[in-house]
Amino acid sequence: MMYETLCAGLPELGLELDDATCRTLCAFGAAVVKQNEVMNLTAITEPAQVAKLHLLDSLTVLESADLAGKTLIDVGCGAGFPGVPVKIGCPGVKLTLLDSLGKRMTWLGSILPELGVEAECVTARAEEFAAQRRERYDFATSRAVARLPILLELTAPFVKVGGAVLAMKGAAAQEELAESKNAISRLGLKLESVKEYPLDGTAHSVIVLRKVKPTPAQYPRRFAKIKQSPL
Repeated sequence: MMYETLCAGLPELGLELDDATCRTLCAFGAAVVKQNEVMNLTAITEPAQVAKLHLLDSLTVLESADLAGKTLIDVGCGAGFPGVPVKIGCPGVKLTLLDSLGKRMTWLGSILPELGVEAECVTARAEEFAAQRRERYDFATSRAVARLPILLELTAPFVKVGGAVLAMKGAAAQEELAESKNAISRLGLKLESVKEYPLDGTAHSVIVLRKVKPTPAQYPRRFAKIKQSPL
């Protein structure tokens, strides 16, 4: 069911992927479900739902930006979404997966080579790792990590001027954007577009925020401070 649902959903996103790519995507989806038996990775385990809400949802990032030959960091990647499906769908992207939970990253570091997927797996907190990789990436993406004002402070520092943050959001996308005007201007970003995708009858959006000037050096702040007083 995962394979059939994935293939049926691709045209709706305006994407075409060959059979081998679709099978690798489903192999990753199945690996997440299997590992979930011993590790808390996802509440979504039914194959068709995995295809829709993990695989197809992640692939909206591919449709929202030209990633071929570019560098991408997935901040707070969790079980590997959206970064791993993006890399499978666009092998030319250079991917860094970042999460603070070491068990998840160890698992991703072992499963991805088995699937022939190349990615750098880093265990670190985003606000600390930003000091090492400041403005090194063409794109930063994230899904289900935090509300947008908080998320932007964690992702924007990684992105080069001219690059973009690709923030994945659900039904509250416009509401969160309205909350983020101050964060967007302070972090050196500019709203470029909000791309909406129909998935399983609910709203899925990719908010594209272009980096137009360097992020000031005081950002990101410590996470407790970011959470306590979002920009």
